[in-house]
Amino acid sequence: MEISQPVLFTIPLFSGIPVSRTVVVTWIIMAVIILLSLISTRNWKTVPKGIQNFVEMVIDGLNSFTKTALGSHWKTFTPYLGTIAIFLIIANIIGIFGIKPPTSDLSMTAAMAVMSIIVVIIASIKAKGVKGYVKSFFKPMPVIFPMKILELFIRPLSLAARLFGNIIAAFLIMEIISKMVPIILPAVCSLYFDLFDGLLQMIIFVFLTMLYIQEAVE
Repeated sequence: MEISQPVLFTIPLFSGIPVSRTVVVTWIIMAVIILLSLISTRNWKTVPKGIQNFVEMVIDGLNSFTKTALGSHWKTFTPYLGTIAIFLIIANIIGIFGIKPPTSDLSMTAAMAVMSIIVVIIASIKAKGVKGYVKSFFKPMPVIFPMKILELFIRPLSLAARLFGNIIAAFLIMEIISKMVPIILPAVCSLYFDLFDGLLQMIIFVFLTMLYIQEAVE
């Protein structure tokens, strides 16, 4: 049972840039998202039907969801939240096809968590200004300043560890089940551990990111 992410090849630049399986799978997911985006948005018509109707329903649902939480700021952050949602859906459930999810690599979940926290910080500075952002570290009282600083590190750590822990746990459980009972049961369990749990972890990650943004722009 392999937990580590092996290096598949090395790019011959500088002293050599190792490319792990996580990076390769991430590139594949990115290519799939780009391809699906091009296909699903081609030849759109005024009256939607077929795949256009489905895509517009998803977009409208996401817009309504973020508008409720973020108010007038929803247009700025909906594209980001939608993009990470689509990426995490594919990344978390790709185990169904026998591919190890890239989100079972802590470096991947840490990168996504740091990216989300950077978005939160930028949102706060944009909403409050640099001076207002600095002052927010001393509210409601100056004594809370150390905890506010600590929170900057706790939030990305929490996002990364929660996503990584759940995905790697589901992957390991499926590996054990596949080796112990290789017929029928793995397919049934995959519906929960690969599909349902993957979708659930995507929702949690996106929802927490949105809550952090909401707090930042208040």
